[in-house]
Amino acid sequence: MISFIKKLFTGILMFGSFFSASLYSGEKAENAPSPLVLILLGPPGSGKGTQAAMLQEKLHLPHISTGDLLRDHVRRDTDLGKEAKTYMDKGQLVPDGLIFDMLFERVSQKDCATGYILDGFPRTLPQAEALQNRLKGKPTPIVINLDLSDAKIIERLTNRVSCEKCGTPYQLIYSPPKTKGKCDKCDGNLIQRSDDTEAVITKRLKVYHEQTAPLIAFYSKQKLLHTVNCDTQKEKVFSQVIAQIPPAKNG
Repeated sequence: MISFIKKLFTGILMFGSFFSASLYSGEKAENAPSPLVLILLGPPGSGKGTQAAMLQEKLHLPHISTGDLLRDHVRRDTDLGKEAKTYMDKGQLVPDGLIFDMLFERVSQKDCATGYILDGFPRTLPQAEALQNRLKGKPTPIVINLDLSDAKIIERLTNRVSCEKCGTPYQLIYSPPKTKGKCDKCDGNLIQRSDDTEAVITKRLKVYHEQTAPLIAFYSKQKLLHTVNCDTQKEKVFSQVIAQIPPAKNG
C-alpha cells in the first residue's frame, strides 16, 4: 500500500512538472517576438545589395538573394538545382514554383528564426501574391522601395566596375578605387559587366517598370510600402531605411 502511494505521489509530481513546463512553453511561444522580414525593392543600380549588406550587419539577419540561391543550388548540383538548370540551359526563366521551393527551404533554416532580408524579391505581382499567401500575415513584411530616377541609374551603372578576383564593387563617380583600375583590397583588375551599357540598361529598366508598377500598388494598398529616395550617400539612405523599422527590432 505504501509503495502504491509513493508511486501515485511521484506520478502526480511528474504530471505537475510537465503541466507547468507546458504552460511555460506555451507562454514563451505566445510572447515570442515575431520574426522581422524585410523586402527590398528597387531598380537595378538603386543600391539594394549595399543596403541589404548594411542591414545584415546592423540587424544580424541573413541577406537572401534568390539569384544567389539559384546559383548555389546549381553549383551544389541539388535536385532543385538540376531542375532549375534544365530551364536555364534553354534560356528560359526558372518557374516561380521552383524559386519558392528554394526560398522557403532557405528561410526554414535556424539562422532565419528571427527574420531575414529579401533582396529584389518578389519581382512580379504573382510572386508578391504567392509570398503573402505563404506568409499568411505571420510575419507581416516591411517593404522598402528604393527609388531612383532612370537617368541616375544609367549614370551609376555605366560607371560601375568590380574586381575580377574578389568581386568587390566600385562606383567610379561616387566611390572610386584609390588606384585607377585596381582593387583596394586585393590589387586585382577592375572590370565592367558586359550588360552595363546604356542600351542594355534602358531595356532592363523598361522591363522593371512594367513588372514593378503593379507590385508597388499591391504593397501600397496593404499599407506595407515605405519609399526611400536613394539619390544620396548610402549612409543617409541607410538612416532612412532604418527609420522604417520598429525601434524594438532595429537595435
